[in-house]
Amino acid sequence: MVRLFVAIDLPEPVRARLAALAGGIPGARWVSADNIHLTLRFIGEVDEGKFEDIAEALESIEAPGFEVVLEGIGHFGPPRAARSVHVGVARNPALSHLRDKIESALVRAGLEPEGRKFSPHVTLARLHNAPGSRITAFVAGNNLIREGPIPVAGFTLYSSFLGRSGAIHIPERFYPLKSRAPAAGRGGEGDEGD
Repeated sequence: MVRLFVAIDLPEPVRARLAALAGGIPGARWVSADNIHLTLRFIGEVDEGKFEDIAEALESIEAPGFEVVLEGIGHFGPPRAARSVHVGVARNPALSHLRDKIESALVRAGLEPEGRKFSPHVTLARLHNAPGSRITAFVAGNNLIREGPIPVAGFTLYSSFLGRSGAIHIPERFYPLKSRAPAAGRGGEGDEGD
């Protein structure tokens, strides 16, 4: 069995700046810079045969590249019982479109539809019995964060397993998105737009 998820990779400088926010919340398990990403779809554990079906289904996705902006800090659950803190993602129709295409491809590959509404975010820490006042202070102190626009040239199918120091994410397949159409009057002979 292999545990899978689909995500957008973030540039190393962005991951480093987000990882530098770690601290100030007792009971937080901060995500390492290497593991910071924008999850598009958590899949869960599948067998090797289903893994190949999923990998093949994702190859059929065609969508243009786009940009995302990360902004603001939030948490899931009320402060006194929050499960995680995260950086939000500015509303982005192209991101939602890509996520919908991924969801459709995975359902065609035999997975159950995702039961939760897509709420794009980048997890910074998972919380266990963290004091609500410290979570509120962390959000207030970092809520003006803004990263981007960040170009998105593709998405990655990851496997994940728990190691001694936490989750280890392994990129299995990268799926490039289409390049943007050339600017008017700049295309060369044989150029085709999207």
